[in-house]
Amino acid sequence: MAFGRLERGGASQPMSDINMTPLIDVMLVLLVIFIITAPLMSSSLRLDLPKTAGAKPTDAPTFVTVAVNPQGQLFWGDEAVSGEQLKARIRESAQRNPATEVQLRADQQVPYGRIAELIGLVQDGGLVRIGFVTELAAR
Repeated sequence: MAFGRLERGGASQPMSDINMTPLIDVMLVLLVIFIITAPLMSSSLRLDLPKTAGAKPTDAPTFVTVAVNPQGQLFWGDEAVSGEQLKARIRESAQRNPATEVQLRADQQVPYGRIAELIGLVQDGGLVRIGFVTELAAR
């Protein structure tokens, strides 16, 4: 091994190996991005929302999401709650900001009576702005 040698002993050969370091770096960055975003992309509560052509997204500055699944169980966001727990959380939201909108997500299979009970529960809690979340129907 001659480290101080300045002359080359022939034509240099092109490097035929692929440098894997940049590829591994890119793959690790993508892996981290997917690990962080995967839980955000899926909702644990699956509902078959009604479809309508006239639905427009709301621009309410503050809102809470309340849902009812086909079995009639209530949810605050994605967390299952009882009627009393829901009423307490609605009261807390109403005390913080009385103009808070309740976005109601109800499965198509939920009977109208259960939805009416939920609306009454929300109004008893002190919030009166209620919006119904639907899916956009194909035209």
